[in-house]
Amino acid sequence: MYRLRNGEKHYDWGSPDAIPNFLGGGSSDQPIAEVWIGTHPLSPSVAIGDDGAEVPLSDLTGDLPYMVKLLAAGRPLSLQVHPSRSMAQIGFAYEESAGIPLDSPERVYKDSNHKPEMVYALSTFDSLIGFRPTAEILRVLAPLDTPLSQRLSDDLRADPGFAGIVRRVEWLLSEDVQTSEVHQIVESCARLSALGLDIKRAYATVTEVARDYPDDLGVVITLMLNRMTLQPGEAAFLETGVMHAHLSGLCLEVMASSDNVLRAGLTNKHIDRAGLVACLDIGRARIARVTPDFVDSDTEVFSPADVEFALAVTQISHAAPDGVALVRTDGSVLICTGGEVDVLTGSGEKLTLRRGESLYLGPEDHSAVVKGLGEIAQAYRPESRAVHSRLVDVV
Repeated sequence: MYRLRNGEKHYDWGSPDAIPNFLGGGSSDQPIAEVWIGTHPLSPSVAIGDDGAEVPLSDLTGDLPYMVKLLAAGRPLSLQVHPSRSMAQIGFAYEESAGIPLDSPERVYKDSNHKPEMVYALSTFDSLIGFRPTAEILRVLAPLDTPLSQRLSDDLRADPGFAGIVRRVEWLLSEDVQTSEVHQIVESCARLSALGLDIKRAYATVTEVARDYPDDLGVVITLMLNRMTLQPGEAAFLETGVMHAHLSGLCLEVMASSDNVLRAGLTNKHIDRAGLVACLDIGRARIARVTPDFVDSDTEVFSPADVEFALAVTQISHAAPDGVALVRTDGSVLICTGGEVDVLTGSGEKLTLRRGESLYLGPEDHSAVVKGLGEIAQAYRPESRAVHSRLVDVV
């Protein structure tokens, strides 16, 4: 059992206070967007022994197939898609052979892995996830009455369905759409919202996003995307190939160990239009709320099928003086998401975790229990025969 020290990411969409407050400190002088927990080479965790000695976590675990992020969205993230495994392998090999440095702004594939992910909300968490059905997009566009919205509506009526929606995105990213046309969309959405008219929160989303990205074509693309709100303790699963953008809130992301992101807008970073469209063109990927399974009455397990990760969330109180057993695995990452708890192993080791602190449990620690008053999230690789959670598709 090893306490972990994890790296922070200071992206401009982060929050100066959400993660610091969660970790028990004051505000930061710069936005903190993410804390990475795992062995990904771009920000690997460090394991700290009882004697204070520090070693890379990967020295103990090898390359973990999953990682956990504590993520705080102070403003919208970029519109983005994660690639499939085959696309990641091809893209990574190409960029390696081309000699593009890993830290280059033009670099898209940071590794050769796919990146399905699950979001577990720690606060009310808002996201745009996946395309709306064609009929709903047409409903959203109809009242806007601008030349651009009319062009999109006419084209989608003539070319409906998922492939048609992707072609509309490709057109928006490739044509020389004027900033004034984006402003017309925003003004129309604001006018309708002021009248109390909205369709599935599409117009409210545009006006919110435009505050940070008033000239960005991604603002128009948001009209085509589902708006999803998770309350604390709820989770959603995103397969690869799903366009999404987290808007606001604090969450844990559990994902395959990868940093591959293809962007479509709401960013000043590199946009690979052809690569992004190819990712979207793999088909209608799955977007679903995850219904957890209960282990006794203390632990909920969020476990989508056929991925490298699962998340068990255990609530501990003084009603269980002997402690609550954690899920038995060959190794897992724990992060305290509330209160203060003691983690005890069968060999007599004990570590106290406060909110935001994390540790690694090794294969020899499979009989660990937790005592105290709080909540623990446990990320691990599920066994192939594990029971998986029920997924409720969004669309």
